[in-house]
Amino acid sequence: MSLYYKSTRNSELRMSASEAILKGLAPDGGLFVPEKLPVLDVSMEELKGLSYQETAYAVMKQFLTDFTEEELKDCIARAYDAKFDTEEIAPLAKVDGIYYLELFHGATIAFKDMALSILPHLMTVSAKKNHVENEIVILTATSGDTGKAALAGFADVKGTRIIVFYPKNGVSKVQELQMVTQKGGNVAVAAIHGNFDDAQNGVKAIFEDQEFAKELAGKGYQFSSANSINIGRLVPQVAYYVYAYAKLLENEEIADGEEINVAVPTGNFGNILAAYYAKQMGVPIAKLICASNENKVLFDFFETGTYDKNREFVLTSSPSMDILISSNLERLIYLITGEDSDKTKELMAGLKNGGSYAVTDEMRTKLADFAAGFASEEETAACIKHIYDKTGYVMDTHTAVAAHVCGQYRSRSEDARKCVVASTASPYKFVKSVMTAIDGKYQSEDEFALLEELKRVSGVELPQAIRDILDAKALHTLECDADKMKELVRDLL
Repeated sequence: MSLYYKSTRNSELRMSASEAILKGLAPDGGLFVPEKLPVLDVSMEELKGLSYQETAYAVMKQFLTDFTEEELKDCIARAYDAKFDTEEIAPLAKVDGIYYLELFHGATIAFKDMALSILPHLMTVSAKKNHVENEIVILTATSGDTGKAALAGFADVKGTRIIVFYPKNGVSKVQELQMVTQKGGNVAVAAIHGNFDDAQNGVKAIFEDQEFAKELAGKGYQFSSANSINIGRLVPQVAYYVYAYAKLLENEEIADGEEINVAVPTGNFGNILAAYYAKQMGVPIAKLICASNENKVLFDFFETGTYDKNREFVLTSSPSMDILISSNLERLIYLITGEDSDKTKELMAGLKNGGSYAVTDEMRTKLADFAAGFASEEETAACIKHIYDKTGYVMDTHTAVAAHVCGQYRSRSEDARKCVVASTASPYKFVKSVMTAIDGKYQSEDEFALLEELKRVSGVELPQAIRDILDAKALHTLECDADKMKELVRDLL
C-alpha cells in the first residue's frame, strides 16, 4: 500500500516519499510526516537473525513505498558497506549493565553516518523517479557532525552540489578539520559568525524564500536538505533501534516482547524521534529518555510543557547538542495536537516570533512515553571517568550525557528495565574533552598530541577518519555573517 507524506503545517499537501526526500522541507516551512505511522510486518523473532542491511530493508520499505525492492536494496547495499569498520554496522556493547548502541563506526565516526551514507542514494533515485533535470543543491546547517557526514556522502555525487554552514568556534577542532579538508568538486563549506541556531535559521529562511528558489531554478538549480528535517534522513535512523532490539533478543539479553528503555543524547530531536517512530512501529520500547546538556531547552519543555528558547546559549563539551531550536520536535508536536496542522503552524509561529510556545494539558498527556534529564559539564566529565575507571570503556561527551541521564532516571524512577544508550560519536572526535575527563593532567596538552594517548588508554586503534585529517590541507576558508548566507549561496552557485 502506498504511504504518502504531508506537511506538519498543511495536512492538505500530499507527496510521495521520493518527492518529500527531494524537497527536504515543505514549501510552507513545515516538515514532512507520513500520513500514518507504518507498523512492521515481521516479528522480532523473525528479525533477530537478520543482518543490519536486511533489518534496514524491513523497516524502510514500510516508509518508502514508491521505491521498488531492487531500488531500495541497492541503496542499502551501497550505504552500509566496507566504509563501516565493523561488520555489524551498529554493534551493541554491554558495559556495567547498560547496552551502548555504537552508531559511530562509519566514515566520519558519528551517528550521522547511519543516515547520511544512504541519503545521497535515496536522493539520486528520487531525482530519476521524478524526472528532475535541475542540479540538486544540498544546503545544510551543522552543529558539528551532520556537516562532515553530509559532505562525505554527497562528495562528487553526480547531479548534486552541497554547501555546509557551521558555527565558527562552535565545533571541536577535529570536527572543523574534518569539514574544511573535505575533497570533492561539488562541495563548499562556510563558517558563520554565530551559533548553530543562526546557521539553521539561515538555511530555513533560504528554503522558504520562493523568489530565490525561482531565481535559481532559472539557472538550473533546486534546493534540498541533508539535515534531519529531511524525511530521508529520519527514516534510516528508525532502523537501528529495531536492529538493537532484535540483537538483544538474539543475544538472549531479553525475552521476546520484554520492554526496554532507550536513552538518547538530544539536540535537534531527530535521533530520539526515530526511536519514537520505532516504538510506534511495534518495537517494545517503554520510556524514551531525552538527555540534554546545559542547553536544556528540551528538558524544560518536557518538565513544564513550555518550549522557550529565550535563554543564554552555552558552549559545552558536547557541541552537537548545543542547540536551542530543536527542529524535529515539530513532528512530535504535530502528533500530539491530534495532527492539527493549523495548531502546529500557530505554535511554530509563536516560536519564530516570540521565541516560545506552550502546549495544552491535553497535549502534555500524550508525552507520557518520554522522560527527560540533563547533565552539567561536571556530571558529563564525571560519567566518562567513572565508567572508564570501573570498566576501561571510553565514551565520548554526548554519550556520557545520555549515560548520566539514564542513571539519573533509573535511580529517580526505580524503573529497572534494561536500557539502550545511543552512543553517537567516537571518543576520538572529542579527544581533548574525553582525556581531560579521565585525568585533569591532560588539560594543557595539544588536542592532536592526545590522540595516541587515547589509543593507549582505550585500546582502540585510531579510526581512518582521524588518520585522514592528520596531514590534510584546509581546502575551505569561507566565512560569513549569519545574515549574509543567501548572498554566499548565490555567489557559490
